[in-house]
Amino acid sequence: MLQKVLQYINSHALATSETKILAAVSGGLDSVVLADVLHRLKLPFAILHCNFGLRGEESDADELFVRKLAKQYDVPFYSEQFQTQAFADQEGISIQMAARTLRYQWFEQMRQQLGYDVIATAHHQSDALETVLLNLVRGTGLAGLHGILPRNGQLIRPLLGLTKDDLYDWLVTKRLIWREDSSNESRKYNRNLVRHEVIPVLKQLNPNLEETFTQTLERLQGAEAVFRASFSQIKAKTQREENGVVYLSIAPLQESPAPVVLLHELLKPFHFSYAQAQEIAAAWQGLAGKTFASPTHVLVKDREDLVITPKPLEQFGSVLLPEGVAELRFGPYLAKIAAKPAQGYKVPRSKDVAALDADLVKFPLRLRPWKQGDWFIPLGMNGKKKVSDLLIDRKIPANLKPDVWVLVSDASLTWVIGQQLDNRFKVTENTQHILEITVTRA
Repeated sequence: MLQKVLQYINSHALATSETKILAAVSGGLDSVVLADVLHRLKLPFAILHCNFGLRGEESDADELFVRKLAKQYDVPFYSEQFQTQAFADQEGISIQMAARTLRYQWFEQMRQQLGYDVIATAHHQSDALETVLLNLVRGTGLAGLHGILPRNGQLIRPLLGLTKDDLYDWLVTKRLIWREDSSNESRKYNRNLVRHEVIPVLKQLNPNLEETFTQTLERLQGAEAVFRASFSQIKAKTQREENGVVYLSIAPLQESPAPVVLLHELLKPFHFSYAQAQEIAAAWQGLAGKTFASPTHVLVKDREDLVITPKPLEQFGSVLLPEGVAELRFGPYLAKIAAKPAQGYKVPRSKDVAALDADLVKFPLRLRPWKQGDWFIPLGMNGKKKVSDLLIDRKIPANLKPDVWVLVSDASLTWVIGQQLDNRFKVTENTQHILEITVTRA
């Protein structure tokens, strides 16, 4: 199987021996095979793990399992705990859509900040089949019919040439251990319903369903390639970006033969639906200022352009602070980071400045909003204190509590930003190196 995967990687130009890969590993069967295959192929990789906090202790056990797996393969491990339910409630979307949005936004953030080349997911032929069937039920265009691509931007799928049975056989042969997600059996999720109820019936009609389907996908992908060649020319005339803001010129779209279809293709990277593309196109002749929102972006109809800006999603996850960064924006704040000599250093009295013993913190640090259950050891004390109790003691108004962030080293809170430093990381007479972080509103 290794040779088959390697051939697939090479034939689709997914990676080389020098490509730095971030592998998305949940701990389930598919992703455990992905990690094992990358390890046996001796490709340089690190492991990313998402903890969506939806299954309580089971989710935490998954994270611990993947952390141990990374240690076993001797590769870097990075994890994130998301406030998935809060994001789903705010945006009025399903838990699955919320998890997907947060997951891929974090993947790309980590890829850029850590300097990796690609992100590898463990999708296989059976996943591709399920995706197309779901797209057909929901309504889809050409891209939805071809399903999951071997490569999509910086996302790669090295296992897409394999079936689920191939992965299971590999696990058994190599005696690998994996975690079983209890939600995979629940019929309340549409994908599980397709997997357990629909596909078995289709396989009765065609026992070689995955193989036949893969051939069909290849033809559909070829047809889309022809479309993409034309679309790229239209995109070059229509889309521009300035300082992180995307502008779509309305006039070229209006003059195109299929304006709504083209508009939707331009808007898909920003997670707008086809129905929203129809509404936006209908507003072209209206007054400027009408606003539309996707889970990740806001679009405003201006006089001659559609103006697209990202939503701040950090409040549902975290922002990574790598070593050596001098300045970083997060949420509504700006952090300035500096290394200071210990000799002659005077600890600032400002609540907006944290002076930490640099030898006690572990990079990369994390910045994230506080959450229930967070605790730390307040400066000058030995016992634990919940952040929620600190905010009550400080009489922080309820509407300002969501704006309180924390600085985390490994799994330990080092600073409740703007409120209190953790005693374990304070500067003492034995401190040799100082990390000074100043936080102000951006």
